[in-house]
Amino acid sequence: MDSQSVLSVAIVGAGIAGLTAAIALQGKPGIDVRIYERTKELREVGATIALGPNGLRTLERLGINNALDDSIAFRNKSGHPMIYRHAQTNETVSADSHVGHIEPRHRTARFFRPHLQRALLQHVEPSRLHLGKAFSSIKPTQDGSRVVLTFADGTTTEADVVLGADGIHSAVRRAFVPETSAHWTGWVVFRSVFPRSVVAHIPDLPDEAVHYWGVDRTLFLSPLAGGGGEDLYAIVGSTQCDPEEEASGATSSKGEPVWNREGSLEEVRELYKDWHPTLRAIIEANPHTRVYHNAAADGLDSWVLGGGRVTVAGDAAHAHGGAFAAGGSLAIDDAWAFAQSILHVFAREISSAASSAREVADGTRSAPSPLQKRDKGDKVTAALQLYEKTRKQHTDRVQKTVADKNRATLQRLRSGVIESDQELRRRMRTRQDLAWIHEHDVVSCFIKAVGSSEGELVSHL
Repeated sequence: MDSQSVLSVAIVGAGIAGLTAAIALQGKPGIDVRIYERTKELREVGATIALGPNGLRTLERLGINNALDDSIAFRNKSGHPMIYRHAQTNETVSADSHVGHIEPRHRTARFFRPHLQRALLQHVEPSRLHLGKAFSSIKPTQDGSRVVLTFADGTTTEADVVLGADGIHSAVRRAFVPETSAHWTGWVVFRSVFPRSVVAHIPDLPDEAVHYWGVDRTLFLSPLAGGGGEDLYAIVGSTQCDPEEEASGATSSKGEPVWNREGSLEEVRELYKDWHPTLRAIIEANPHTRVYHNAAADGLDSWVLGGGRVTVAGDAAHAHGGAFAAGGSLAIDDAWAFAQSILHVFAREISSAASSAREVADGTRSAPSPLQKRDKGDKVTAALQLYEKTRKQHTDRVQKTVADKNRATLQRLRSGVIESDQELRRRMRTRQDLAWIHEHDVVSCFIKAVGSSEGELVSHL
């Protein structure tokens, strides 16, 4: 990476958080940002992913408007982010609503994950993306002024700051906090995405995102936009097991939860054999399924790692197990906050780099000397502390909320008491209000963390 830049930023992982962070930083004067991705090609894999108003607003703030387009983003026509129906009767029991004033383009949207990844990639300068670079280790340079990343192929690179955006099994996180490995939550999830034409003939096919609840399992159904091709349909079935009693087949030889393997259609059909006929017909028509044993990891005491040179984002920072369809927007807001923290702390140097670049181009002056090593290190640490202050309190609350919910579900499961229909309906009607997650205002949190007025920060936002 360019040692003469104001700041060199290495991002490990080309997922949603990594790509968004790169987009937010690329093109800024004096900032040299690169992404290092372990796969040799960015394959379009994955099922459905939701983004709430918070994530969609942040994408728009970064100019990623194609990700909000109806060609890839499906929104419920009713305006409800989610509708909840009874598993046996198919009746609507309750529905979520947006709380604040939400522009139509910012209403909760659902995507076929590859379409969202493609929309982000269209904004990343290709020269910044380095594939086939599986992170292996990290250490400070001999003089302590930078860090050296080593990859599995033996190559290395130096950087001033590193963002670990490499997912729930983050190698960057484990390099500094090895005890935070992912653990199975007990939830087993069956995911399918296929052409909508496969189920279009079924009477009363749900044409909005609907979550069906049963006593010990759920079923999520939603149309998805086709991304310019044939419209799609998504099925996500979830059932809760006791992770202490039913771990067989749920974890790999490394002790990590099994993720994304071929599933059994017969097993899925058996799970929902007593549900409403419309749902059974959809399950019967489902052409394939993939199985995911949902995993979570304990929160970190601090996001400032590696002597103040390393931090993490997305599932690498706060893997909560996929509940509440919150992970995508959390990752996007993390990326924005990381980038804004860098831009705020280094604002003077970036402005100077921009002026100097113009003057050097005009031949009126020589290039400026780089920051003193100690000054740069202190500023990097300050930026990461600002990032943590902006995000960690919120994501800690999300992780605790999910953990409490899973704990309550396990207690109900372990009690052996079968929930009555009346109790199920009451649980559906008294769900937690999650607007504080999906309508979270990361800009206000950043301004509060900086301790400045919005007017003084407008140039960065």
